[in-house]
Amino acid sequence: MTEKLLFLFDTDPAPSVFDTVVGYDGGADHIIGYGGVTPENVGAFVDGTIYTRGPKEKQYTAIFVGGGDMTAGEAVFKAVKKRFFSNFRVSVMLDSNGSNTTAAAAVALLAKAKPLAGKKAVVLAGTGPVGMRAAAMLHIEGAEVSITGRSLPRAQAASKAINERFGFAPTAIEAVDNAARAEAVKGAHIVVAAGGIGITLLEEKDWKDRPTIELIADCNAQPPLGILGVEATDKGVERHGKIVFGALGLGGLKLKLHRECVRQLFESSDKVFDAENIYAQAKELA
Repeated sequence: MTEKLLFLFDTDPAPSVFDTVVGYDGGADHIIGYGGVTPENVGAFVDGTIYTRGPKEKQYTAIFVGGGDMTAGEAVFKAVKKRFFSNFRVSVMLDSNGSNTTAAAAVALLAKAKPLAGKKAVVLAGTGPVGMRAAAMLHIEGAEVSITGRSLPRAQAASKAINERFGFAPTAIEAVDNAARAEAVKGAHIVVAAGGIGITLLEEKDWKDRPTIELIADCNAQPPLGILGVEATDKGVERHGKIVFGALGLGGLKLKLHRECVRQLFESSDKVFDAENIYAQAKELA
């Protein structure tokens, strides 16, 4: 039996332990990780995956592009795909910083709870990888999306990057502190917090009495949480009349999704997993 080989191409100095563990849980027999991968050096690595096994065995070799920087990951992902030709290709997945799978899990659970089409959605800290992917997936569901950043130029740059990748530009909002973010969610129906570890983006008093807010998701699992008043374990819990999800409540689907995508990488040699089809998988699994 041909063994399933998963190659981790990580843009950080060392390959991710998290992605390694989930890769094994997803069914890989062996995982080989490389750190410091760039568009300039990835070609030789890709060649090693596509010129070795025969056509019928290529499906048992796959590539996972990761690392903490989505922009760097997208550049490597593009370079990997550019190296493929004819039947000299293997399946590949992009999930830098877990952004595709985390955002997909969050939005899929929100969409399962209530229809999102036509609703106003605000992604707090929407300039990071999870926030940018969540904005795109909310748009896929038909929501009217805004993203906040600590500076307007940064939020505008993220909006431009989203437009270049997904063909729509979310409204960019400058929100330098909690008071500004409280103002940003006025009139919103959906609030997603996608900030870094230990950064509170919204206080409980700033959302609990807002009549328009229906759905809340906080992607930060470590205290202090991104949205105060939400518990990390919340999964479709009603709080103050809103349906809320905490990071651990999202995490079960995120991990299940990550494993399932890895499993499917070995079904053929031509699968390409990025935001859109990872989100489609999340909706099936939710």
